[in-house]
Amino acid sequence: MENNPLLTESALPFGAPRFDLIGNEHYLPAFRAGIDEARAEVDAIVDNPAEPDFRNTIEALEFSGRTLDRVSDIFFNLLEAESDDRMQEIAEEVSPMLTGYSMYVSLNDRLFDRVRKVYEQKDSLGLDREQMRLLEETYRSFSRNGAALPADRRKRFSECVEQLSVLSLQFGKNVLAATNAFFLHVTDRDDLDGLPDYVVEMGAAAAAEKGLDGWAYTLDAPSFGPFMKFSRRRELRRKMYMGRSTRAVGGEYDNTGLLKRIVALRIEIASLLGYGTYADYALEERMARNPHTVASFLSRLLEPTLPYARKEVEEITAFARTNGFGDEVLQPWDFPFWSERYQESRFSLNEEMLKPYFQLEKCIDAVLGLAGRLYGLKFAERADLPVYHKDVKVYEVTDESGRHLALFYADFFPRPGKRGGAWMTEFRGQGIRDGVESRPLISIVTNFTKPSPSAPSLLTHSELVTFLHEFGHALHGMLAEGRYPSLTGTNVARDFVELPSQIMENWAYEPEFLNSFARDYRTGEAMPEDLVVRITDAKNYLAGYQQVRQLQFGILDMAWHDRKSLPGQSPSEPEEDVDVCCFENKILSGSAVLPFVPGTAISPSFGHIFSGGYAAGYYSYKWAEVLEADAFSRFKSEGIFNRDTAASFRENILSKGGTEDPAVLFRRFMGREPESEALMHKLGLDGD
Repeated sequence: MENNPLLTESALPFGAPRFDLIGNEHYLPAFRAGIDEARAEVDAIVDNPAEPDFRNTIEALEFSGRTLDRVSDIFFNLLEAESDDRMQEIAEEVSPMLTGYSMYVSLNDRLFDRVRKVYEQKDSLGLDREQMRLLEETYRSFSRNGAALPADRRKRFSECVEQLSVLSLQFGKNVLAATNAFFLHVTDRDDLDGLPDYVVEMGAAAAAEKGLDGWAYTLDAPSFGPFMKFSRRRELRRKMYMGRSTRAVGGEYDNTGLLKRIVALRIEIASLLGYGTYADYALEERMARNPHTVASFLSRLLEPTLPYARKEVEEITAFARTNGFGDEVLQPWDFPFWSERYQESRFSLNEEMLKPYFQLEKCIDAVLGLAGRLYGLKFAERADLPVYHKDVKVYEVTDESGRHLALFYADFFPRPGKRGGAWMTEFRGQGIRDGVESRPLISIVTNFTKPSPSAPSLLTHSELVTFLHEFGHALHGMLAEGRYPSLTGTNVARDFVELPSQIMENWAYEPEFLNSFARDYRTGEAMPEDLVVRITDAKNYLAGYQQVRQLQFGILDMAWHDRKSLPGQSPSEPEEDVDVCCFENKILSGSAVLPFVPGTAISPSFGHIFSGGYAAGYYSYKWAEVLEADAFSRFKSEGIFNRDTAASFRENILSKGGTEDPAVLFRRFMGREPESEALMHKLGLDGD
């Protein structure tokens, strides 16, 4: 296709994508051309008559397929943030094409032979640390992707990987469709009892968008969360809870069969490569290294945390009973409502009270300003650069010397073509080829409350925490320094990647930071000092409950992936017989603090592990939380805005990417090994 904007380097400043020109009709031709070009580049490496060396084999392979990377980065990011039915169809069509290309590389005998010859000479090549890291990672990648397998097992490995890519896409598509398919339609004003004005207005706007009278509440976080916390209509809360907890469980968008096929394929892939379980395979390249370490880690946190979590539930249950709750136990749809009431009673604090102080525009200025105070970064909005949706903002990022560091895209509001949650990604990573550097194009995507006719976009405090979290990932990408794209930015071990994001959350509870921007949007008055104190006092409210919930996600993930067959079966038995809901209940019953509701399950909508990159890796959020709690203790002791401390964190963590072992990087920043007690102390779960 002539003039395909995906097939030429953008002439816009910094190579900004031509979102204004890209249409669905461009993707398939661009993917085909990109794959053809990438295959030709691989063939040129293989057919090179010169003896294989680092430059003509390892470096050449690292920089091959740049056009395909550009097309993929744009398409798959927009598939998550600005999708439609046609893009979903394209994704299903290109997935096997991309898997085929991946297999063409990873199972290429002649290519692997060249890589192996270079690897076998590694100690005599005079490579620097970054080059050695790239060589070792390249060789390991080939080995882990079946290059050393005999022909028959290699063929089956390729088939499994191709099937897995298609099923993972379908899983995510089903979650999005099931999420969009459900909404609670309220027609009786009395059923709005307890809902703050902003939640009522949000519901009216959602209903109007659907062409309905009354109010509509969806499973998107800005709608679902406030409804569950404030609605006094217990039956409606139950309907919302069931809608969310039965997403993709049976029905038109059922994922239960898909996830079992995904697990079975992962088990087979691991077995083909000689690993006992998929977890053995996945963890080999992470800080934890093996399933035993993960199991011990989860248990070491769960055991002392459970008593705190159960006590918290008991306290809230007792509070609910004294305030009119008549049942014996709180159900999952009761807990958000009564825990919010208890927080109001105990700390005189609730979300509605805080939202006026967190106008989105002020939060943006504060978060970007924090990067300025810590790292000297400056953000200038570039209205001249195209975006993929009118709500998206783009900024040029520079340092104190005026050096261009990145473009930063921010996409804040929910819409039908956007999946739920929040994430950071990139349209291009950082790297240096032939002396020419490409700086990154970084994006964060969230689902914050949209402005209403009577109020601007106002964040909850938890949404401010989310903003800081994703911005921490963005800093990891924006501050990348290195030569090889596969080793820069967030291309690090999965259980290390959350350190830069989670450490940023701490500033949301620091009075000095909050006082710098939290103003009532109606009056301009600063947040009262006593309210700031209440936020910090309430920081660890439900810390036990929340930690157990996160640990349960990690336990469930490992239950699916640290096994040689599907639950309760030998490898030869059919996976269709597994009852996902019952399996989850069995796995999580020992750590449950609220009743199990029959027919509900997490796994069918657990995109992190079934359509994302966290399979046998969800524990990494807690693993990284231990690292960040320990690392932030240095900021606390030296000053939360201390530029020397921030410079050390930038130099030793943010800029290094995957160029060195993460354990080495952490030791260099802290001067010692991480101390897990830091997390329990931070959360107030250590008895002190």
